[in-house]
Amino acid sequence: MTPSEVVDVVKDANLRVAGAVGFPAGVKWQTTRNAPESPKYVIVNGDEGDPGAYMDRSLLEGNPHSILEGLIIGAYAMGAEQGFVYVRREYPLAVENTQIAIEAAREHGLLGKGILGSRFNFDVTIHCGAGAFVSGESSALMNAIEGRVGEPRPKYVHTSVKGLWDKPSNLNNVETWANVPLIIAHGSEWFRSTGTANSKGTKVFSLTGKIRNSGLVEVPMGMSLRDIVNGIGGGVRGGKKLKAVQTGGPSGGFIPNACSTSRSTSMTCWRLAR
Repeated sequence: MTPSEVVDVVKDANLRVAGAVGFPAGVKWQTTRNAPESPKYVIVNGDEGDPGAYMDRSLLEGNPHSILEGLIIGAYAMGAEQGFVYVRREYPLAVENTQIAIEAAREHGLLGKGILGSRFNFDVTIHCGAGAFVSGESSALMNAIEGRVGEPRPKYVHTSVKGLWDKPSNLNNVETWANVPLIIAHGSEWFRSTGTANSKGTKVFSLTGKIRNSGLVEVPMGMSLRDIVNGIGGGVRGGKKLKAVQTGGPSGGFIPNACSTSRSTSMTCWRLAR
């Protein structure tokens, strides 16, 4: 596949950024690919700061190769030669396992110069965050990678065009990058077969709080909150009535039980109100 064909497949799959925004990933890829300046960068946002959320941590610790493969594919599609994996310093095992995966990829010729005998050069560096919650925001994260204070920049121009060191930079969530190899391997139609009309694929949720079955669950996009909490989670411990769910940590809000049939699209963490 040519780089432009890879971008087209991601766009056709309607893969959305697995964060609070849910913006089409393929459109971001196209913007970075078309940006005139160079060099270009691809970045993994592993700054998972919401209380009770550990979806990114699970992937970084348990299957970092899936993220690296997605990052390599994205770099090839967008014309980037350098990638960064931004990981919270509070996740030491995630940092360690991702570094092992990077070194293994280099040994097998999947990172470095002339990947698989081609003209494609690409390598990856891990950047450990300093624990600032605000660094989960894209421009703040890029400031931190540059060695500056991790605070948001005024966004007169999108980071896809002027991001890291004012160069075109494509930043996606851990889960988004991990979906890319599956889409390339199985096709965009396969990915679109799960989910809703506007939100395709699956989503990993973190169920925490006073619930019978806590932990990570992966469900099709569009499953109701009621089915997630009562069906998979088994409801509130002790047979008590559910009052509300808190979504998205400090930046989220409470959804009362009366509204818990609403459809989920880009929520990142479900936490039962205590």
